[in-house]
Amino acid sequence: MATKKEMSVVKDLDLTKYMGRWYEIASVPNFFQPKDGRNTRATYSLNSDGTIVNVLNETWSGGKRDYIEGTAYKADPNSNEAKFKVKFYVPPFLPIIPVVGNYWVLYLEENYQYVLVGEPSRTNLWILCRQTQLDDEIYNQLLEKAKEEGYDVSKLHKTPQDDPPPESDAAPTDKKGIWWFKSLFGK
Repeated sequence: MATKKEMSVVKDLDLTKYMGRWYEIASVPNFFQPKDGRNTRATYSLNSDGTIVNVLNETWSGGKRDYIEGTAYKADPNSNEAKFKVKFYVPPFLPIIPVVGNYWVLYLEENYQYVLVGEPSRTNLWILCRQTQLDDEIYNQLLEKAKEEGYDVSKLHKTPQDDPPPESDAAPTDKKGIWWFKSLFGK
């Protein structure tokens, strides 16, 4: 079997510009997301030292807001490549099982308006945007880019986004915090 080439990763990412809210336009569904999730988004904020990123992932399922918080940090602090490790604790109310994933920025629009994020196993893929909708032409360009990097883009699912997006505190929160745990077992 031919080995796939190393994925090309964005270099010299400006972390400060990258912070803020990103809406999930499409993703390859992973085990910790509800299957009926909508309005999925990520909000990033920098710690005071400028090296650790606080991550808040939110999704709405059955009218309830579900979320998971974590941190991200550069996989290699001395590298200029946008390769990050993201750490979540599952389940969040019992922080004993850290789940660490890779977050590689594969393509980033020059004004930091949309981004293609993957990881080295080519299992997970995200298309994120500063707006709740992304132009079809741009979406298709990102699909082509993902294909070039060796992804099977047929596994991508578009994420339903309401416009305007819901407010974080306007919906009851699933305080059990086990939605991604449940989805792991398909329940």
